[in-house]
Amino acid sequence: MGKEEEVHQEQYCYGDWPVDGVDAEGRATELRPLALSRPHTQAFHLAWLSLFACFFAAFAAPPILPALRPALVLAPSDASAAAVASLPAALVGRLAMGPACDLLGPRRASGVASLVCALALALAAVYASSPAGFVALRFCAGLSLSNFVANQHWMSRIFAPSAVGLANAVAAGWANVGSAATQIAMPLAYDYIVLRLGVPITVAWRVAYLIPCAMLIATGLAVLAFPYDLPRGCAAGGGGGDKGGNKQGFWKVVRGGVCDYRAWVLLLTYGYYYGVELIMENVAADFFRKRFRLPLEAAGAAAACFGVMNTVAQPAGGVASDEVGKRFGMRGSLWALWAVQSTGALLCVLVGRMGAAEAPSLAATMAVMVACGAFVQAASGLTFGIVPFVSKR
Repeated sequence: MGKEEEVHQEQYCYGDWPVDGVDAEGRATELRPLALSRPHTQAFHLAWLSLFACFFAAFAAPPILPALRPALVLAPSDASAAAVASLPAALVGRLAMGPACDLLGPRRASGVASLVCALALALAAVYASSPAGFVALRFCAGLSLSNFVANQHWMSRIFAPSAVGLANAVAAGWANVGSAATQIAMPLAYDYIVLRLGVPITVAWRVAYLIPCAMLIATGLAVLAFPYDLPRGCAAGGGGGDKGGNKQGFWKVVRGGVCDYRAWVLLLTYGYYYGVELIMENVAADFFRKRFRLPLEAAGAAAACFGVMNTVAQPAGGVASDEVGKRFGMRGSLWALWAVQSTGALLCVLVGRMGAAEAPSLAATMAVMVACGAFVQAASGLTFGIVPFVSKR
């Protein structure tokens, strides 16, 4: 590649990004969400919006479960089985997304995954007519959460160490709000389709599923239309154009990750956070509807309070990780993670005890749930701030 072409490509990537806004590798040294003309910011917004659609789709069923039960003849155990099915789907999808990001680059992998999941989800919604079909629906929706890997991969490559903790936490946190948005939007959409449009209940929930499918398609196409994956090498192929790519064999890199005890420790940490997230998003709406006799929309709104905490709590965790790391190093970030995560665990126990109380207070239950959500999501943000420093391979 000639000198002029290299300069043109760099300008194409960075536009008017100021010299002090990137490091020697072209990565952004700070997160500026409102600087929309800058390519790093554009990639940031595309990444979180794409994952937002995935979380919306993955948790679209729980808030309208009362409508799905008669339509699909669901027994109480079927709802639990379907929720469990979404977990291995997410795990399998995320394991597959890692190599896909290496082969295609995080942008292409993310866009393709969104489109494939939209098709699978649409087909599952059309043909589901039994408990088995409902399990398949939740499985297809769970696959969309594989986009989380592409989201974090992309952010870690375009933001420098000084900003990567915040960028990862904000991108994941804002995206996670999709699980709260669906708790409110899906019941409202279902009621509008049934009450205003007069669609039969056996069809109405399928029509409502057009919303997550359309969101997945729109964000998938937008991500694929974006011109580059990484700060350098906009137009290059596989691996996102990282021309100084890693020369190690693929399996050597995999072995290095699997044999790294730090990766396993953070896996357990993330498992705690993600497990709490899955349980709350799957059961909260049904819990509030049955325990406090709330209507469909109100129960969804109450359940959404947990997911809404992602808006501020995860970014706050990312900021804390970056700031504590600057002052006390990695040891300080790890201690901060332990303290926040332990507090979240104690609040999880308290939420469970309040739910088992004879006459629980709705206001008190929601207050403890919101506090629990804040600490759990902040622990997630702290984890995201540590992960990029485990290994550079």
